[in-house]
Amino acid sequence: MYRPARTAVWSVGLFALLLAVALVSATFGPVRIDPATVAMAMLNAVVVPAGVTVGTVPVLGIPVPVPGLEYAAVFSFDVPETRQIIVADIRLPRIALAATVGFALAAAGTVMQGFFRNPLADPSIIGVSSGAAAGAVAAIAFPALIPFGSLHLSAFVGALATAFLVYAIATDGGRTPVATLLLAGVAVQAFLGAMISYMLVHSGDSLREAVVWMMGHLNNSQWSDVRFALPVALVGVFVLCAFRRELNVLLLGEEDANHLGVEVERTKLLLLAIASVVTAAGVAVAGVIGFVGLVVPHVMRLIVGPDHRILLPTSALAGASFLVATDTLARAGPAVVPVGIITAALGAPFFLFLLTRREVHSL
Repeated sequence: MYRPARTAVWSVGLFALLLAVALVSATFGPVRIDPATVAMAMLNAVVVPAGVTVGTVPVLGIPVPVPGLEYAAVFSFDVPETRQIIVADIRLPRIALAATVGFALAAAGTVMQGFFRNPLADPSIIGVSSGAAAGAVAAIAFPALIPFGSLHLSAFVGALATAFLVYAIATDGGRTPVATLLLAGVAVQAFLGAMISYMLVHSGDSLREAVVWMMGHLNNSQWSDVRFALPVALVGVFVLCAFRRELNVLLLGEEDANHLGVEVERTKLLLLAIASVVTAAGVAVAGVIGFVGLVVPHVMRLIVGPDHRILLPTSALAGASFLVATDTLARAGPAVVPVGIITAALGAPFFLFLLTRREVHSL
């Protein structure tokens, strides 16, 4: 029987874990900083709106007034300026971006596994990651051909365009069979893989940048990256949580879900669209990071059960902690490693361990 208090307890506990992992992560780096100083520097970075400003933005050569907000710091602990800059401007943006991307990918993976009724499904199953990679590589290798001035925006648009192309291909007569959707995703991924390979061959001096992006990394993270991805991830996951009951019912099969009052095709379209948007936001700022959306929901399902009313929010929070922790490992050594390598190196053996030690049931 579902108990909301159980969801609240798990969510609070996992959020506390995320804060602890973030605190520990911020102590690591070329300059080691003690946890107490890190905590004070983090608190010093907390700001709240304190007023309204009016700036101008040129539009067709005419200055147009644009309102903005002034911010004021909540805390003012005595922290050496150098350490404050290291924590607030270098490490904290990376940690916040890792948490955002992990949050988004784990939530989207949970929905995809429920949507396809398959614990092996992940956010990239319908080609969202491949679409983002195609958009990003095109922006890196052939910037003159891309109308978007931002790499993030190019990857985001590529991801969404791919998701809706797959949906359009799989839809026939107002119905979208899940099997057809999966096969269409596989075919489109193969085609995009060929396009990406062609662009890499002709990328010239941009080859290394494109390959590193495709490995998944959080290097040079900025607060602007967090502002790009975080609102989309938060709003998207909040909307997905509103469909937790429908996800539970869809596990029974489409025919039974229809008899229980679920508008199956409309629900499938909304779930697919929102999960694709959430995935696109994460992939656009961090590249292709595998196994977060596959392993984390599966592990949480073993811990809290298959009820999406508790599984979805807990998986999202666990995904945030997981990616912060793996990114800490990625930058803890003498050389910074793309975090996608670490998630694959840890995720694949762990998932194989689960397969050998426990039976993986169909959802």
